[in-house]
Amino acid sequence: MAKAFASTGDMAEKTVSFTEVGPGLYAYTAEGDPNTGVIVGDDAVIVVDAQATPAMANRVIEKIRTVTDKPVKYVVLSHYHAVRVLGASAYGASEIVASDTCRAMIHERGQEDWDSEFGRFPRLFHAAETIPGLTWPTLTFSGRMTIYLGKRRVDLLHLGRAHTAGDIVAWVPDAGVMFSGDIVEYRSACYCGDGHFGDWPGTLDAIAAMRPRALSPGRGDALLGEAKVAEAIALTRDFLASTYEPVVAVAARGGSLRQAWDACRAACDGKFADYAIYEHCLPFNVARAYDEALGIDTPRIWTAERDRQMWAALQG
Repeated sequence: MAKAFASTGDMAEKTVSFTEVGPGLYAYTAEGDPNTGVIVGDDAVIVVDAQATPAMANRVIEKIRTVTDKPVKYVVLSHYHAVRVLGASAYGASEIVASDTCRAMIHERGQEDWDSEFGRFPRLFHAAETIPGLTWPTLTFSGRMTIYLGKRRVDLLHLGRAHTAGDIVAWVPDAGVMFSGDIVEYRSACYCGDGHFGDWPGTLDAIAAMRPRALSPGRGDALLGEAKVAEAIALTRDFLASTYEPVVAVAARGGSLRQAWDACRAACDGKFADYAIYEHCLPFNVARAYDEALGIDTPRIWTAERDRQMWAALQG
């Protein structure tokens, strides 16, 4: 029997956790589903990554209201992917903040990504009819931006290309806490279909150099303590190298995409097969790794049609 496409067969609901990672700082996690960060300041709240639909964002809001009645003033988008951004309207925020590159990528490929991701993983788009349209940032920046929530300072940083070209992190210096988006994952597969394998390790180095005392990753459990953060960074780094290096070797000798897939599986299955969304990510990761190994710097746009064609070619 052929495998169900991507995660169309994954309909099991996940258990949500709402973990305090620092004073007034929370990680909304769900067993490998996309995470959301919450930063409570003196006068307002920042939400980091919005969830995929307004209905799903309302679940985050319910958790926020258990710890504060302050308004959500800012929604920060770590990057452009639909599962991160399309629920933003639920928060009633006065500003939606992202990197300049993120906004450009929404313009370039936002609709295609929405169509593609919905087709891949419909469970993550609960009540999709509540999405009003593409989410457009109202504030953008290049490099660095600081937001003050009263006395609480939050630095938004573009540390380099990684999961996408426009990834940012949110850093709360008074607590030493970081919200990394999908640059760091914890025992969940990295989705690399729009990634930059050559740059990503350097971006991880930049995060490690800041020595976070706690970190909310893009997927997986909240990470409390420097040792746990270092473990997650090391696991992410190993996942990237184990995916990319076998594909580079195949491409260098003129091998095919299917040969690259076989080489990647041989290197990765034994280490990562039990990671959340591993099988979901693998074909997209191999396709992007193969392109990058051949010198294609800008990831090609995924469409619903390209998704299905690639999946069939690699699963056959």
